[in-house]
This record gives sequence, structure tokens and C-alpha cells, in this order.
Amino acid sequence: MNKKTLITSLLTCSLLTVGMLQSGYKPWEEGMFPLSEIHKLDLKKAGLKISQNEIYNPKGTSLVDALVNVGGCTGSFISNQGLIITNHHCAFSAVQLASTPENDYLTNGFVAASHEQEIEAKGLTCRITDSYEDVSDRVLGAVAQVTDPTSRLKLINDALKNIEVEAEKKDPSIKAEVSEMFIGKTYVLFRYKTIQDVRLVYVPNRQIGEYGGETDNWGWPRHTGDFSFMRAYVAPDGSPAKFSKNNVPYTPKKFLKVNPNGTNEEDFVFILGYPGKTFRHRPAQFIAYQQQYVLPYVSNLYDFQNTTMENAGKKDKTTEIKLATRIKRNANVLKNYRGKLQGLKGIDLVSQKKEEDAALANFINSNVDVKARYGSLMTDIDNLYKLINGDAKRDLWLTQIYNSTSLLGVARNINTFKTALDAQPESQKEAFFNQNKPRLKQFIAGIYESFDFDADKKILKKMLIDASEFTTDQPINAVTKITGQSADNEKVVDDFINNTFSNTKLKDTNYVYNTLISSAKAIASYNDELLSLEKGISTQITALKPEKDRREGVLNKLMGDYVNVKEKFKKKDFIPDANSTLRLTYGYVRGYWPADASYMRPYTTIKGILEKGTTGNPEFDYPAQIRKLWEAKDFGSFAKKDLNDVPVALLYNMDTTGGNSGSPIMNAKGELIGVNFDRAYGATINDYAWNESYSRSIGVDIRYVLWVASKIDNANFLLKEMGVKI
Repeated sequence: MNKKTLITSLLTCSLLTVGMLQSGYKPWEEGMFPLSEIHKLDLKKAGLKISQNEIYNPKGTSLVDALVNVGGCTGSFISNQGLIITNHHCAFSAVQLASTPENDYLTNGFVAASHEQEIEAKGLTCRITDSYEDVSDRVLGAVAQVTDPTSRLKLINDALKNIEVEAEKKDPSIKAEVSEMFIGKTYVLFRYKTIQDVRLVYVPNRQIGEYGGETDNWGWPRHTGDFSFMRAYVAPDGSPAKFSKNNVPYTPKKFLKVNPNGTNEEDFVFILGYPGKTFRHRPAQFIAYQQQYVLPYVSNLYDFQNTTMENAGKKDKTTEIKLATRIKRNANVLKNYRGKLQGLKGIDLVSQKKEEDAALANFINSNVDVKARYGSLMTDIDNLYKLINGDAKRDLWLTQIYNSTSLLGVARNINTFKTALDAQPESQKEAFFNQNKPRLKQFIAGIYESFDFDADKKILKKMLIDASEFTTDQPINAVTKITGQSADNEKVVDDFINNTFSNTKLKDTNYVYNTLISSAKAIASYNDELLSLEKGISTQITALKPEKDRREGVLNKLMGDYVNVKEKFKKKDFIPDANSTLRLTYGYVRGYWPADASYMRPYTTIKGILEKGTTGNPEFDYPAQIRKLWEAKDFGSFAKKDLNDVPVALLYNMDTTGGNSGSPIMNAKGELIGVNFDRAYGATINDYAWNESYSRSIGVDIRYVLWVASKIDNANFLLKEMGVKI
């Protein structure tokens, strides 16, 4: 480094340090803060330039009113006509269902230049948080004198259901859900408004929206245009209504202002969203269970499934499209889980948790009053997890079997329907059949949408072979019945699969729709080996349920006690784990050092797209128009001056997890400057632990969104609707 460069570098570091001190910067702490906790924060000191009341105002309109939960992701309203921005991957399943070989929106993208051209986003709804209320006293009051774990858990679940029913009776326009904020300790009633008619407006070309594919997934630097636009519709009177040509765009209470100028490094930013699940307030045994069983089993299984489905998709375009969503979901999970495994081992979180738990045990034993109440807590937790670990392989197999094999899912629906039908008095069977047939058809039709015979056959064969190798204390009874005392389980399973798939009529959708479920008599009389296999699996799940419920009840009480005593030990209240309820997280646009001598800057640019495109990896193919525009320096007003390029993605130290996909990234004024879509590979363990040094989240920069919309897809009408000047 020459002298001039060194001086410049030192000056930059000094200015950053001064800026941090002036803004009240402190070593960053984790936090996915519930609405109830926002008032405790000093966001002004952190860098917020608007009132915290403008973020959440329980007595008026605020930014949270612009947030929606869409298809398990987060989205935000960005116009008064119900326009929503979220991630490309959040719209993926709806785009797949709308695609055909003739109109392959999945590959080519989709742009609706008018409301009339917008198409139904099948399977997606919008859920808006209306209000919330702490109901912990009501829930726990119902079990104050109950010690039996199974009864306790049942009474808690009954209390939750009663509270939800009562809330919906008071206001039929809402959907009520009681969420467990701390397991066995705190419960909050959330009231939601649901919009049923959601439509696709603009989805970019897959080479943009999924640029980098699985090669780049869960990694940085990223160059993915992971965004899409949808629109919410309601009935003319403003009430929620299913898809109809008569519906009109929804007018939200609040929508976000889009700031096309984006951000700079070290700018204050915050996110509102619906993060899924985190498990940071769990003991060492839970983390060890994840590391030893859950993460390796699921990631390896999904790897096999994806290889099988990708090979099946090579047959024709129709099959490729049908399986695309399953493949994408699996791939996302398996890479995430392998990142978690690497992260857990890298920081040796199990050992850290063991040290924390040992210190907690010492605290309990050193205090007479605490010991009197919690003296057996740590031993009870350990004993419970010995039981859980003893059944781990069987439990994971039973958890995954129905999601793995489509025809088994169809068989499950058929068997469940047959059982319910058989329970009806003879005189009522036909009426029951006619009343419930539409729902049955809807369920199995959803399964057939992603069904491929060859893939299904190979995946089920693997599942049965895996089960045949379980030890005798964890048997899958239906599989043991097939293999018997055979010395060659693989051959027996292979023969069973070949015969079963050859003979079952469930593979024929025409037969299922037009014959099997045509009458009560037809469905009652049908049987085959696949239905028998499913019945055996279902019977065992039912038999195991009482013990599973007992363990859940024990765990519920132990984890509530664990958090209670840990708060006493740490002398502070914890932020509850994420649970798909609305949360806030905040931080700064900031790079990091993932490894020695490898600083990662917080912005990527179009130049990086072109550079990756020279590697020969098809996942880095991009539309030729991008190079043409870049070489002409046709950036419009969306370039970042110090980069002399359009920023594609940005990095920040906020606390996010699954469910935050699509969350709006907002600046100090509450303006939209990006859309969250991922985490860096080291941050995949955010579900279990967060640390400012390695936890980085990734979003698509709003300047790239606007540039692509304007320059690539000629969607300037959307920029106009968002109030962005071209």
C-alpha cells in the first residue's frame, strides 16, 4: 500500500469511527423485536430520523400498516392501489402454476401493463396484522393447578382455541391466532385481516430473478434481482373476496414511499417483517439434536430428492415446470441446513450452550429458593432429550414421508376420507360424500400439480429402504411388514415398489377424478397396496401420538421454566424467539470479514453480473440486454456515483431469518430502499445464534429493481405508480 492510499484508508476509518460515536453506536445486539417491545428502543440514538410512533402507532396509522404476510413471506404496499413488492422466490410457486410450455412465465418473466392483464397468483393470500393483545394470564390460568404434562398441553391448546373463537365472534372480519412468544410462558392474540385475491403484476426474467441459482444461494457477493410485484384485490365494497373480475384494487391504510436514491455504507436501516422461527432460548440438548439428527438427515434427503426430480424434469418442459417449485424449496432448505451445520461446528455452539447451562445449574443450586423451585430442571431436560434422541430417526422419517411422495399424500387423503365416510350412518353417507367431495378434490389436485410418476417411485423406494435399516427399537411397522425376515431388504422393497406402482390407479388422475371419487360406493370399495401402506404408517403415527403429546407437554413446562430461571440468572428480560409474528430489526449497511484477509464490501454492481457470466456456469447466464446497457453506461438516474454503476444487492447487519424474505428495507426516514431476500452463509445459524461479526443479511437494492423494471422490461408505468421520476 502506498503512502497516499494508507492515509486515505486511515482517514476513512477515523471518520467512520467518529460517525459511529456521534450516532450513539454501541456493539450491536441481536433483536427481532415484537411490536410490544418497540417503545423500549432508542431508535433515534441509533440513527432514525422519524418518530418511533411513525413505525408503530397502536392508536393510529403507521408503517406497520403497509406490511403484509404473503405466502409465508413478507411484502409491503407501495402504492394506494394495492401494489405489493416482495421477492421473486416468494412468487415462484404462483408463477409456476400460471406457466405452461406455451406461456413459460417462470423462464421468461411476466409484465402486466394494465390491471386487466394481471393474472391470479394461485395459492397466495395477503394477511395484514390488525391488532394484538397479551393473553398469557388467561392461557396459563387455565393450567395453574395442572401437573400432568399431557393434560396441561391439551388445556393450553383448548384455551388458545377458545380465545381465537371468541375473538372471531366479536369481529367476523378478522382471523384470530394466539402465538406462543415464549414456549410455556407467554401468549399473544393476533388479529389478522386476510385478502384472498392476489394477482401477479410483474415478475422479471428468471435469469434476473434467480441469477446465480443455487451456486450463489446463501452467499455473498450476490447479484440476484430477487423481486416481484403483486396486487391485492377486494370486492367493490372493500370486503375480502375470492378471485373475481368484479374485484377492485385494495386501498391500504398505509403504503411505503420508494426512495430511488438508495443508501450509502453505514447508513441506518431497519426492517419490518414476519420472521419464521428461531430457537435461541433453548438448551444445549436441543442444539445437539439439531446438529446430530435434523440438519444432516433433511439436507441429505432433499439432496437425493432434487437429483431425482431434476433428472425427471429432463423428460419434457411440462414436467420441468411441474417440479420446479418443489426443487427450489428443497434446494433452499438443504443449502441452508448445510450452512447451519458448518456454522454450528465452526463456533462449537453445543459446547457454548453446555457452558451456559452448567453456569445456570450452579446458579440454581447456589440459591435456596431457586433450587426449591427449579432444582431438577436441568436433569429433567436432559432425561427428556434422551428419550427424544432415542426415537430421532423414526420421528424424522415419519415427519418427512408424506412430503416426500406425492402418491402417498394422495393415499392419505383418500384413506382419511374413507374413514370419515365409514363412520357415518348408512342413511347419511351419500350426503356426507357430496358435501365433502369438493374439498377432497381440491386437496388431491394440489398434490397432483407437482406429481411425477418416475420421481415419486424412486423417492418412495429410498424412503422404504432407509426405514428397513432402522434398529429394532425404532421400527416403521408398515415397512417391517413388507421386508419381514428378508436378508435382502433392498430387493424386497424394489419388488414391492414395482408391483405397487404398476397396480395402483392413484397414478391416473382421470380415474381418480371421474371414477374413484364419483360416488360414495366407488371410493368405499377401492383399495390397493399403496392405500394399505399409508394406512399402516398412519396407524403407527396415531399409536405414537399419546407419548409424543406427553413429551410435548413436558417440554412446554420445562422450556417455560428454563427461560424464567435464565432471566433471573442473567438479570434481564429476553426478546422472544421469532414465531411468524410481526417484528422489527435495525442496524447499518455494512460489510464484514467472513475469513482472514477477505473483507466483503456491502454493495455489488452490474459489473459483477458480467464478470460471473464469463465462468461458463449456466446459473450465471443473463439477458444480453444487460451487457449492452452497461457498456453504454445507460444507468438512467439509478447509478451510485461512487461506484459509477447500478448497485444490485446490499449487505447489512440486521437480525433476520426465514419469513423475512420480501421484507422492506427502510432508511432513517422510513422510505423503501431495498427488499430483503437472504443471509450470508455464515448467518444461516441465525436461527440458533446471532453475532454482529458474522451475521449479515442480503437485500436487492431498490436502484437495481427500478433499473431492471425501466430499462429491461419497459415497466415505467409501475415506476409512475410508485411515484418514482424517470
